[in-house]
Amino acid sequence: MNISQFGSDCQGTVALKQQILVPLNAQTPAAESVVIDSEELTEDEEFERHRLELKVERAFYEAGCALRELRDRRLYRSTHKTFEDYCRSRFRFTHRYVNYLIAGSQVVENLQMGTNGSQILPTSERQVRDLTELEAWEQCQIWEEAVEESGGKVPSGRIVKGIVQRLKLKGTKPPPLPYSIGDVVMIRGRGSADLKKFDGQWAIVVAVNEYTVSVALDKDRAVEPKFLEAIETELWTDIKAIHSRLIPLSQCELDPIDEAAFEILRRRTSFTPRQLQVLEQMERSYGVASSPNQDAIVPHSS
Repeated sequence: MNISQFGSDCQGTVALKQQILVPLNAQTPAAESVVIDSEELTEDEEFERHRLELKVERAFYEAGCALRELRDRRLYRSTHKTFEDYCRSRFRFTHRYVNYLIAGSQVVENLQMGTNGSQILPTSERQVRDLTELEAWEQCQIWEEAVEESGGKVPSGRIVKGIVQRLKLKGTKPPPLPYSIGDVVMIRGRGSADLKKFDGQWAIVVAVNEYTVSVALDKDRAVEPKFLEAIETELWTDIKAIHSRLIPLSQCELDPIDEAAFEILRRRTSFTPRQLQVLEQMERSYGVASSPNQDAIVPHSS
């Protein structure tokens, strides 16, 4: 949509009524239009009220401008005590949605002033909702980037929000990650194609980076913290002993039946006597018997 379609007196046509009329929650009763000491409007004011109400029902930009004028001039005062009750009764708009529309119309005006007349402009308040608390120049900068990211078309609110979040993070040092080298963590990788096969497997932290944590799996892998889960510290000794015993086997070309056993063993936080026996048999078969210096694995009953 070209900027020429908007007028300084809010006469542009942006979207139809269905973009604006948002029904309230069915459980929320509409405010009753009971007014005491009502004040009559002049004939000109009645005409203005009707004209502005039509604008509210047509498009978000016009709606925001019209609502702002209705509020500032108190043209609702002949039938309603408050602007909020008026909007709820007349348009079935929530107070929050009214604020979104008014703030969105101000963003459009800032975009108008910050361009040379050829700028693609918003068609719904949702597209600019995340811009409302920014400075005018920031709004223009982010909107232009969003239009470019959308291939010269009107960007979605999701794209605009993403750019706002990136700019907020840019230049801001992230808080330190709550991990240290040697910590034992659980992999929760169902949301990651690369980590899915390691879901439910423990790992040892080998490095803590700015945004990721490097853990020892089949190889050292950088993992986002959202895919990690803490493990009780009282289990760490057993797990580290298991880890030290499994490393040599992980470097061997295992028989398929031993691969299956290995997958089970590396997901255990402790071993039963039988599981320890299987490990020792595999170590002997592949010539990687544990050395006396390695941590001993204490078997548990379950």
